[in-house]
Amino acid sequence: MNRISSHLGVLDAPSPESVREAVSKSRDWLLERQHDEGYWLGELEGDTILESEYVLLLVWLGRGKNQLVQECAARILEQQRSEGGWALYPDGPLEISSSVKAYWVLKIAGHDPASEPMTRAAEAIRQAGGAERVNSFTRYYMALLGIISYKQVPAVPPELMLLPNWFPINIYEMSSWSRTIVVPLSLLWAFQPKTELPAEHKIDELFLNSPEDLPVTMPPSEQLDAMKKKSFFPWDSFFRGVDRTWKLVERLHLNPFRKRAVAAAQNWILARFEKSDGLGAIFPPIIWSIIGLRCLGYSEDAPEVVAALEELEKLTIRENETVRLEPCRSPVWDTSIAVNALREAGVPADSPKIRKAVEWLLSKEVRSKGDWSVAHPNVEPGGWYFEFNNEFYPDIDDTIMVTMALSRCLPGGPSTNWIGKLMKQKQGQSLNEKDLALSLSGTTSSVEEVMAALEETQPIVDAMKRGVRWVSAMQCRNGGWAAFDADNDREILTRVPFADHNAMIDPPTADITARVLEMFGRLGLTDDDPAFQQALKFVWDDQEPDHAWYGRWGVNYLYGTWQVLVGLTEFGIPASDERLQNAVGWLKSVQQEDGGWGETPLTYDRPELRGTGPTTASQTAWALMGLIAGGARESEAVSRGIEYLIRTQTSDGTWDEPWYTGTGFPRVFYLRYHLYRHYFPLMALARYAEQTS
Repeated sequence: MNRISSHLGVLDAPSPESVREAVSKSRDWLLERQHDEGYWLGELEGDTILESEYVLLLVWLGRGKNQLVQECAARILEQQRSEGGWALYPDGPLEISSSVKAYWVLKIAGHDPASEPMTRAAEAIRQAGGAERVNSFTRYYMALLGIISYKQVPAVPPELMLLPNWFPINIYEMSSWSRTIVVPLSLLWAFQPKTELPAEHKIDELFLNSPEDLPVTMPPSEQLDAMKKKSFFPWDSFFRGVDRTWKLVERLHLNPFRKRAVAAAQNWILARFEKSDGLGAIFPPIIWSIIGLRCLGYSEDAPEVVAALEELEKLTIRENETVRLEPCRSPVWDTSIAVNALREAGVPADSPKIRKAVEWLLSKEVRSKGDWSVAHPNVEPGGWYFEFNNEFYPDIDDTIMVTMALSRCLPGGPSTNWIGKLMKQKQGQSLNEKDLALSLSGTTSSVEEVMAALEETQPIVDAMKRGVRWVSAMQCRNGGWAAFDADNDREILTRVPFADHNAMIDPPTADITARVLEMFGRLGLTDDDPAFQQALKFVWDDQEPDHAWYGRWGVNYLYGTWQVLVGLTEFGIPASDERLQNAVGWLKSVQQEDGGWGETPLTYDRPELRGTGPTTASQTAWALMGLIAGGARESEAVSRGIEYLIRTQTSDGTWDEPWYTGTGFPRVFYLRYHLYRHYFPLMALARYAEQTS
């Protein structure tokens, strides 16, 4: 048996048998968890802000005595840090807004302010700067429930709806998720609803001064990333001045377009309820849309309000007399990655479970226009979204993952081994200017089998083509790809007072751009198209001085570096490229003593910590796939990493992972995808096993 040396001593390289056994156990675990309809769905776990804001909504609706409030409070209390506050992720530092809301909800639920957990929380919050430091969304909850006045929250006037699309500041220059929050929030600003809480539910003790002394403008946010395009103009001060001026204008009743603006906001929201799991299919817009509808006069039993409340109920998970909420659900994402992993692990494309998954994914294709089409009115709809239903908001990353999964699932009988490649019918034109054809090759024993396979293939191929065309049309002018929109990068919007969630825009990123290139590579589209060359330049230019890549949608440099290595080599860049080899060297340099890899979300605040943090199965898998793509499959680092995955695999075939390795809004919101711990390690082990055989 081969042996390798390490600073821990001498250890055995993983045997082919042990790798195959780990793949088999992991594959079976995942197959057993497929839902009858064909999809996979893992829990999407966030922090206590979700439970807190749900309770605050219930209190505003007059449901504060609901048992649900007690169950949410029990969950919140479980998550309290030993120092007293609440964090955005396990072992993270105190985060002021989530801590203030958590304390507030516990007080509403009847917890004694003099009790040890509550006094510890209050002291920690005050030491962190007090309730004066909460973000703009938290201030809105405070105004809604009478803690502060509306003049102390940033103005979000509905007149934003009337600004034309060519105007530098309009709702379509905001990221899709911010847009779905801002529009209903503008109704709160217009109507300024307020419920006065009893004195025992107020939180004056969390303020260093008093709620009345809170300034009428927001201070500059400490959670905002620096602007990439340097500007000497003081945008923060400018927008704070605009905020003060607008509030003066409103006090003088100089808003003649208010009625028209409110109607526009209402119509916009109602239109986006169609074919959606609530507005934007994510938690914050659903909450604000309920409040907005009530402001408009909709009763609690109105179908629109009831439907939105039902969507919140679907996000609710009950366990051990506690309640926690998901920010949204991720079936398309989970299913597409699961299918990719299972196909790499050897599950046949014509197996009933894979066929069922393909049918389900095809049923979720977007075939109507959404917000993205405002800037691309002539582009045919295509692509996929993240949730069960979210027709207005397909995203690039899900479309990539689904398209790659479909490409691996072209049908064929037991005597066939179909390989499908898309190709340009005419070279030299960009992808959105020409049609694509499918080249299907394989072996077969009968003409009838060929015809049956071709007939079954057509719906898959048509969906793949539409996905490729849509993704191609969404390329940004600088060559990269973002999450939902193209050229959604107007950085001055990140300085408006209500932009302190650090996600006001949706700029292109290296991780998604590299994954787009991976998709093109897997589909056979790897020519000298200028769009491809521009995308490559975008990725190369984004490489960090230490040769890693920043990860926008996963934590963090491990995620970005893995995706670039896999994406670029799949596209055809040789692994021997010096820039990729430097990235391979970086991955090796941050391998931990136990053989795995891990990285903390704190690296978004402190980049010097990159590559450090608790070891996780998902991040170890990312690093391994990056190293294998980079030609380091036979390295000691890969052997130790594979051995780590085998050693830490549970008896039933999965891995334990309490840490958060998904990114929602950097520095503001993080996620624990409960299936990341499983399908990424399966994928890494399967790729290693494939090269072993």
